[in-house]
Amino acid sequence: MPTRFPRRPRTVVFASLAMAAAVAATMTACSAGGAGSTAGPNDEVGVSLIVKTTSNPYFVAMETAAKADAKKNNVKLTLAAGKKDGDTDTQIQAIENAISRGDKGILITPAGPAVNNEIAKARHAGLYVIALDTVPTPPDTVDITYATDNYAAGQSIGKWMAGTLDGKKAVIAMIDLFSDQVVSVDVDRDHGFLNGMGIDVGDKKKNGGEKSSGKYTGGTGGDYEIVGHQPSQGAEDGGRTAMETLLSKNPDINVVYTINEPAAYGAYQALKAAGKQDSVTIVSIDGGCTGVGYVKDGILGATAQQYPSKMASAGMEAIAKIARGGEKPKTSDGLDFFNTGSTLITNKPVDGLESVDATKGATTCWAN
Repeated sequence: MPTRFPRRPRTVVFASLAMAAAVAATMTACSAGGAGSTAGPNDEVGVSLIVKTTSNPYFVAMETAAKADAKKNNVKLTLAAGKKDGDTDTQIQAIENAISRGDKGILITPAGPAVNNEIAKARHAGLYVIALDTVPTPPDTVDITYATDNYAAGQSIGKWMAGTLDGKKAVIAMIDLFSDQVVSVDVDRDHGFLNGMGIDVGDKKKNGGEKSSGKYTGGTGGDYEIVGHQPSQGAEDGGRTAMETLLSKNPDINVVYTINEPAAYGAYQALKAAGKQDSVTIVSIDGGCTGVGYVKDGILGATAQQYPSKMASAGMEAIAKIARGGEKPKTSDGLDFFNTGSTLITNKPVDGLESVDATKGATTCWAN
């Protein structure tokens, strides 16, 4: 006969199971860093910074600022970046890793809507998620966004361009970020520029909805022709290829809008190779130290300076504060994000349009 053991009282069994469950829950919370719990004033807080790519100095500036601010706020910072702009797979994996570690929060420059579901998982797990630079679609995908008002930045270079043309016909090349996905930073800058020029954008949800020709009403007004939109992925080589493609369509281009300064310099290289660099005006958005140098050297007519370091520092401080029981940040009045500002940089000011020159811009630029 098999040996019989005395039965344990049911209350003891239940008590043991309850204790085991409590221990397991405690261990889980400890191993996860207590993502949904409040940290003590002296506790180290885990935060992940996930940028689009480190091939762009703009995002390197974010990382540099985040590292400095992490030390000030007793934050254990984990860095991650896509292999290129638009690499959502790497960002998704980095979000999953942040959840597994039990980080208190995530700072992310979302590479596209494909990351939205993973962000939702992170928030459900108790992480506070802040977008930087790019407002996701919809904006409430994250808890808050710290970003440039990209539409306003685009408007400023559009108004400058219209004023500089002084009634001359504008034959415009539009060098955007993507052609295969819709991202707010791409659409807002593109549409802001066209609006500043005084051109109706047509379809407000995507790039390329404007009429291909007509009248611009900015400045003293005049005729315009849109040669086309080409993607650059925000990279120098992409900007060069885009410019080459557009020049092949119309060699008389005299205005080039670019999504950022790496794409702008690529466009300049293509124009220089074609011997057209002196007959074309390039405008952009970024305001990095290199880009401000482009304004000084006459490669760019104007750029709108934004402040990635401010975005990263403000976001880092917000998560550290929230993790320790502090108040959550609020969006800027009339916007669905917190606006970190922009400044028009040009050595050829337009009457009635606020700007600073390249010398002044060099004192506030980033990525020296």
